[in-house]
Amino acid sequence: MAPQLAWIGLGNMGRGMCKNIVEKGELDKPLIIFNRTEKRAQDLSKTFPDGKTVVSTSIADAVSKADIIFTCVGNDAAINETMDSALKGDVKGKVFVECSTVHPDTSEALATKITEAGAEFVACPVFGAPAMADAGQLVCVLAGPKASVQKALPYCKGVMGRANIDFSDQPISQALKLKIIGNTFIIQMIEALSEGHVLAEKSGLGVENLHTFVETMFPGPYTAYSNRMISGDYWKREEPLFAVDLARKDAGHALDLAKSAGTSMKAVEVGDGHLKVVKELRGEKGDIAGIYGAVRHEAELGFENGK
Repeated sequence: MAPQLAWIGLGNMGRGMCKNIVEKGELDKPLIIFNRTEKRAQDLSKTFPDGKTVVSTSIADAVSKADIIFTCVGNDAAINETMDSALKGDVKGKVFVECSTVHPDTSEALATKITEAGAEFVACPVFGAPAMADAGQLVCVLAGPKASVQKALPYCKGVMGRANIDFSDQPISQALKLKIIGNTFIIQMIEALSEGHVLAEKSGLGVENLHTFVETMFPGPYTAYSNRMISGDYWKREEPLFAVDLARKDAGHALDLAKSAGTSMKAVEVGDGHLKVVKELRGEKGDIAGIYGAVRHEAELGFENGK
């Protein structure tokens, strides 16, 4: 008999991951869903056939009924609060699969608390944008005791993701170190594209000509972000794809990790400075791709293009 699963957290990434577990996870029991804003959980549940999901009204209720609990929330404070609520009940024998992007130290501390309570802990941060989460094309990075990781694997490659990076029997923090360092590549990629597009515009080359080069040489994420920039998607959308606060959280974790390791990440410092401008100018609507707007703003082109 398949284990009873619960899913906690329905942000941009969580919704897609949850959807794929329901549709491809070969469950024989309804997936238990909890979100702090219950309407979001109810709305998602209504997109599935009857009997595929059930919405829980509390973390404690969801955890009490589940064998494996997936969590995916926005930041370190949120996951600590979530786990504190989860651990108020009896969790012996349960498996927590934690997919949030948090500081490696936070993940290690969570693992200690959860295992001391008699449960198992697997770190499972993921790489990919919300569209990749929807399509089940994420890359799952797993760490923890091999026996525990094996319980999470059936819901990773082929369900939520297209590939796994397996750090079984390595420290929990390894998965989060890779995730944090990997996310700096995204910040630096957007910074490079932003500076390039602004120079192309101001020098007379033109952003469309530069975009042709990007499409030809760097298909994939570079082209996708270049499209978001020149189309104005970075400032037009009401809800960010990768919120500025989350991007700054990741940058801060990376800079802290670098400092504690005795090195630095100068390009991330520059990117974070531009993210600070995005927050100042766009507030909660700010998106990581808004780095382009911040570079434009510095160059006196205006934050928003096409105006």
